[in-house]
Amino acid sequence: MPYYETVFIARQDLSEAQVKELTEAYSKIIKDAKGKILKVENWGLRTLAYKISKNRRGHYVLIESDSEPAPVIEMERQMRLSEDILRYMTIKLKAPSKGPSAIIDKSGRDTRDNKETYEKDAA
Repeated sequence: MPYYETVFIARQDLSEAQVKELTEAYSKIIKDAKGKILKVENWGLRTLAYKISKNRRGHYVLIESDSEPAPVIEMERQMRLSEDILRYMTIKLKAPSKGPSAIIDKSGRDTRDNKETYEKDAA
C-alpha cells in the first residue's frame, strides 16, 4: 500500500482536546479501511503566514499513514466539510519517514554533517 502524509490546520479557538478528537476521527477513517497510522504529530498552536478565515493562528497536526487511496480521499472530503479545518494537504511518500519530522526535531537542524554537505554542494 502507498504511504501518505497529511498535515491539517485546525482553528485557533479549539482546545487541545478538540484537536485530539479531530485527529482521532480522521485516523479512524484510515484504520476502518484496514490502513495503518504510522505517525501522528501535534505541532501545536502556531502563527499562520497570513490570515485564513479571520484566524491568525492554527493548530497544526501531521498524520502519516499506510493506506489505499480511497480512505485518504474520504478523509480529505471530511476535512473539506468541517468548519474546524482551515487548510489541509496530503502528499504521497515513496517510503515512510524515520524519526520525528523536521518541525519536532529541531536539534538536528544545524549539525556539522549538514553544514559540510551544503558546503560541498555549493563548491
